[in-house]
Amino acid sequence: MLRNSLTRVRLFSAMDGVSFLVLIGIAMPLKYIAGDPTLVRYIGMTHGVLFILFVASLFHASMRYQWELKFSLFCFACSLIPFAPFLLDTKLKRLREENNAVS
Repeated sequence: MLRNSLTRVRLFSAMDGVSFLVLIGIAMPLKYIAGDPTLVRYIGMTHGVLFILFVASLFHASMRYQWELKFSLFCFACSLIPFAPFLLDTKLKRLREENNAVS
């Protein structure tokens, strides 16, 4: 499953997106409303690692598939906006289907 670089981008994008939502939707309110920063420490670290894995997989896929810089930057920008990784997943899924139809 993880041998395909496009699949890795989709997987790490989704995982990063979920961790981002948990961080800003649960951990941050607990830190600032309840005064408990514990979850921010652990979820933040997890999100950071997943973000790095996403960026590395995005770089690999953009080199492998020779994506235009504009599309690669769009993919990167999606990782910075809540819920955008799920929009990106539909675009990448469509791209994968187009590539399979051509092959």
